[in-house]
Amino acid sequence: MPDSQRLTLVYVIVGAGLLSFSASPILVRFASVGVPGLAVAFWRACFAVLLLLPATWWRWGEVAQKNTRKDWVMIVCAGVFLGMHFVLWIQSLYYTSVASAAVLVTMSPVFVAFFSVLFLKEKLSRGVILAIIVGVPGAILIGIGDATGEGLAPRPLLGNLLALTGAVIVSIYLLIGRVVRQKRSWFGYVAPLYFVVMVTILLMCLVMQTPLMGYEPSFYGWCLALAIGPSLLGHGSFNFALKYVSATMLGVLSLTEPIGSSIIAYFLFDELPSLLALCGMTLVLFGIMLAVAPSHWLRWVRKKQEVI
Repeated sequence: MPDSQRLTLVYVIVGAGLLSFSASPILVRFASVGVPGLAVAFWRACFAVLLLLPATWWRWGEVAQKNTRKDWVMIVCAGVFLGMHFVLWIQSLYYTSVASAAVLVTMSPVFVAFFSVLFLKEKLSRGVILAIIVGVPGAILIGIGDATGEGLAPRPLLGNLLALTGAVIVSIYLLIGRVVRQKRSWFGYVAPLYFVVMVTILLMCLVMQTPLMGYEPSFYGWCLALAIGPSLLGHGSFNFALKYVSATMLGVLSLTEPIGSSIIAYFLFDELPSLLALCGMTLVLFGIMLAVAPSHWLRWVRKKQEVI
């Protein structure tokens, strides 16, 4: 497949994943009614593992391919960080609004860019740098606009801190995945990754003595939806793209999540974005265009030059 077609396919898959991410805080809101956040996180991860189990059985050779100890350590570390991210972000939704949690967790481009330069020695393109400069303030405006609106959660400071910490942790997870995915297939990485995620959250549940059974059937249905959508489709699409796109670019693209989440939250929970939030959404979209558009324009210009 030509590089241009492959890149287009990657963006289509990532776009589908971003749509599922936008629905994630909404699904968590429905699942978390009267249920501890750790239980939501565990069953989300558990259902993801169960859904992957049949394919894991048939493709065991791909999952258990020969790797160095370093490779397995990196997969385990990625799973631990992703599990911690799930717990922190889901818990943040108990204390702050959908828009604030979604915005702050998508601050990961700042941390991804910093860690990419520091550890992976990746050079940031001008488009990505401009996207961060424009998009991150836009995301902040969404959060400020949400904070000045009505219906604010009772402990927004704690919720915002949890969401921001989740952004730092998920950026480390993306960087580890960027390295591992250069050697392993998508399934060979995702299957053991989600098993580690499930075990990590289970250990947290045992330490915190969080009950995992005895909830309403609808709760398990919402967790199943979280597993199918945000976990497998959302994070799965990002794990697929990590072989072809930098972790920084994926972090920038994730800035679209609060826009979709805010729109859905408006219709379901009457969380109306303020004028500041709408301005922030515009900046975020413009930042995405700056990050993605330059490469497409350059290819278009080169083709025109070749024709001339």
